[in-house]
Amino acid sequence: MQVSVAAASDPRPASGPPRPTTSLRTVARAATRLVTAPWPRRRGLALAAVGALVGAGAAVPGTAHAAEPWSPRPSYTSTDRGDGTYTVPLLRSDVPDISVERVPAAENDEGRDIYYMISTTMHLSPGAPIMKSYDLVNWEIVNYVFDRANIGDSFSLRNGQNSYGQGQWASSLRYHDGMFYVAFNTNNLGGAYIYRTDDIENGAWQRTALGRGLHDPSLFFDHDGTPYIFYGNGNISAVRLNAGLTAIVAEYPNVFTANDYAGQPFIGGLFEGAQFYYIDGHYYAVIITWPSGQGRQVVMLRSPELLGRHTAPGGVNTWQARGVLNSNGFAQGSLVPIARPGGATDWYGMFFRDTFPIGRIPALIPATWSDGWPTFGTNGVVPVEGAFDKPIRLSPAEELFERQKSIVVSDDFANDAPHKAYMDEQWTIPTPPAVDESLIGVELLDNAGFESDEVSPWAAQFGATLTRDTADPATGSAALKVSNRTLNGSGPHQYLAGKLQHGVTYTVSAKIKYTSGPSSIRFNLVADWGTGVQVMTFGTVPAGQWTTVTGQYTLPASANLSNVKFAVETPWANPQPATSSVEYLLDDVSIVGQRSTTEHPTEAEIRPNGSRLDMAWEWNHAPDNRYWSLTDREGWLRLTTGKVVTGNYVYTKLSNRAELAWFEEARNTLSQRTFGPRQSAETRMDISRMRDGDVAGLAAYNRGFSYVAVKRAGGVNTLGVVNRGQPFAVDLDQSTLENFVPGTTVALGDATEVHVKADLDFAAPTGQLWTTFHYSLDGLTWTQLGNRVGPQVLDGSLAHFMGHRVGLFNYATQQTGGQVDFDHFLLSDTLTAQNRPLDTTALDAAIAYAGTLDEAQYPADAWAAMRAALAAATSARAGEFGTQNQIDAPERALSYQLARLGVLRAATPELPVTVSAQTRCVAGKVYLAVQARNDHDGPADVVVETTYGERSFPAVAPGANAYQQFTTRATAIPAGTATFRVTGTVDGRDVTTVRTADHAATTCGG
Repeated sequence: MQVSVAAASDPRPASGPPRPTTSLRTVARAATRLVTAPWPRRRGLALAAVGALVGAGAAVPGTAHAAEPWSPRPSYTSTDRGDGTYTVPLLRSDVPDISVERVPAAENDEGRDIYYMISTTMHLSPGAPIMKSYDLVNWEIVNYVFDRANIGDSFSLRNGQNSYGQGQWASSLRYHDGMFYVAFNTNNLGGAYIYRTDDIENGAWQRTALGRGLHDPSLFFDHDGTPYIFYGNGNISAVRLNAGLTAIVAEYPNVFTANDYAGQPFIGGLFEGAQFYYIDGHYYAVIITWPSGQGRQVVMLRSPELLGRHTAPGGVNTWQARGVLNSNGFAQGSLVPIARPGGATDWYGMFFRDTFPIGRIPALIPATWSDGWPTFGTNGVVPVEGAFDKPIRLSPAEELFERQKSIVVSDDFANDAPHKAYMDEQWTIPTPPAVDESLIGVELLDNAGFESDEVSPWAAQFGATLTRDTADPATGSAALKVSNRTLNGSGPHQYLAGKLQHGVTYTVSAKIKYTSGPSSIRFNLVADWGTGVQVMTFGTVPAGQWTTVTGQYTLPASANLSNVKFAVETPWANPQPATSSVEYLLDDVSIVGQRSTTEHPTEAEIRPNGSRLDMAWEWNHAPDNRYWSLTDREGWLRLTTGKVVTGNYVYTKLSNRAELAWFEEARNTLSQRTFGPRQSAETRMDISRMRDGDVAGLAAYNRGFSYVAVKRAGGVNTLGVVNRGQPFAVDLDQSTLENFVPGTTVALGDATEVHVKADLDFAAPTGQLWTTFHYSLDGLTWTQLGNRVGPQVLDGSLAHFMGHRVGLFNYATQQTGGQVDFDHFLLSDTLTAQNRPLDTTALDAAIAYAGTLDEAQYPADAWAAMRAALAAATSARAGEFGTQNQIDAPERALSYQLARLGVLRAATPELPVTVSAQTRCVAGKVYLAVQARNDHDGPADVVVETTYGERSFPAVAPGANAYQQFTTRATAIPAGTATFRVTGTVDGRDVTTVRTADHAATTCGG
């Protein structure tokens, strides 16, 4: 397999002026990416053998090819077609609620415009990813705003709490006076927060709690620097912050509302996600709506007054509204500024589209502006998979490198990811509450069975009447009759001041009976300490029979212990439902504190453990750092079970409090985004240290999930497939739910390792995920496990409200301490079901091209990174392959490093030259005067090219000028550019330097 060096594609830029390119700080970050271990691990191959391997045409399974010119495909999450166009949606992955910010070239150390984007990650950790791009089409993750949103139970899967579908939502990213700010809301973690840093890629973020919720916040700095946050759904309001952005100092409710535009065809349903901008003398807001019978769409609002009716004379609404995009569901997101010659700015849209089960995927959409209003797409149409011209063009070498960037990665778990400040996040660990053991295991309610002659200490609330009833008690001699009810809260209560304790779990129960009314009624056993009713447990009671309502409740640290009461209620609704007037009997009410099994956050749980994962990875809730490692075994990810699943977790987001599956309860599940339309993920597991009751494997998951796993029971390891689809039950038998699908099980016998592969197909049909699982004992011979499983589709309850993810997991159902090691994580976009032969063409081309490069032309660290990737690729190539994943992973890693070298090639010597282009008016016509001064110490040839002609100046002396005035023969010309090509000799080498000079639009006369 020989390759002609001349035929190999060379990404290096042509001789000419150096342009701003990737900073050394940026590339240093990438230097260690995916390159330090073979793919998969095989006996090593010396780099000296590369040429022999390629030249000898070594045999491999599948199609053999002579090495072709190296021309790598775009990454899995790039839709850049390599011809100056791209398709939408971008990224092919879940990146919702985007906010995009530009840092102008004059304000960064790279000398060109840089774009950063942030997204919603809800319950994932680390969270609020910072993505970076130079062309708005290709993106990579460069940082996270936080490692943990907090250390409480809800974000850490402790004590029955979780943040599924909640957590961090809808961030707003802004750059102002050298500082980066992120504002976002949390639905269950204390409201809104502002984070700030002066180094968005590497710096630590400072966190400020605003102390209240602000739905879909948009941070906005006015002309004078005054900071505001706009927020809301249906009614868009604003708050003004103090100069330090640490507190709210003023309120501006209802700046504009959906009702202000009632009757407009683009209004209805959603009215949220507003982001604010100032463009050409007007304030603009871009917002998502969802009118009945239509798709999601974009509405733009414009006003000369930022605060509208709050500052306008007469208090009138100054915000005009127009529908600006109603095509295929592209909706919520950002406006994006793009600099143009002559100081002009184009504004594009970055709006996402619901593409479940992959997720919500963004799209960069051009706009045509007229009279201050945009029309997005092509006359308002944005086809799915439609193509547009890239708005920002880079050099060929830069564009090649950008296309290799991705937000998903294969990984060899070499612990070589860059260290980031978020990994060192500091938290104060709260002291666990002291527990009065005398109040544990005893009944806390007085007169709980109503055997006393008096009703007290029970008292009525909201007009109810309480009397003892001896005709039909559940047990004993009497029950409590609750009558004259008019409200859902009408009923009995008892104060428990000094009896309940923070962090204690209580078993709460009551026997209830009613005879007249609906066929069944839900009854709530509640606590109230002055901040709203908290449901401790609930149950459905059928008419005519005594029924026990029971459950457990952990009292949160926020409870006011000195003013807490227990009560029995029925559900609230407006208007009050029929259940609010039903009379009932109550007996044997009980609240008993349980011996503590409460988990408390610990320093060891949160302390960094010396392991650094690639930034494509996120944990399903905050991890327990004691139970995962990249350092315990070199080159492997170890997951250790730290607790036993309980089956006691529920969706706190959902009103029906549906139970979680064991898989959802499991902590330390490590995940990445999925990508479409097809994805394959492969890993190898060492299962030799599993314990009975352990379940470990590879999952494609959301609330609905499919996974392949090893289960250990009675000392025997069995491999199989689990599939959980819809509809989702409220009450679960977790063990039965995660039984293996019949026909998918394999007894593993004495095997200590097993390779597993998940093939995800989002395209058969679109809108559904079907997954096919395979296994192998040697990585070469693979067997399918049953039929494909699915379909996984959007969960209408939005319990997770994110796209499906691919995850590695290990959980315990009986005992802790079991361990599973994962050797690698290998991605491909080729599925076994496509029946394609294994193809090493791209890998061979990358290896061959690497052999043509000259070390002297590249920075040492970048060269070392490429050589490490080359070693991994050649080692993998020397062995056999069993899947396309095993070929694609090393090829992608090597191609990334080769493309990176293309933009880092040692700088070509330059000729110093000063250029200018100016217009002038002569007799009513525009003339263009151009000049180049030779600042070199030797003669130089100058060629100047303009729209209106070109001119050559041979042998311009040192310090001399080449000057030419071109007549345009026009009374007006648009802004344009003159190009100067200057050729001379530097250190004995012929060098050509290219410079450009812009000129303004000019009109003469009139």
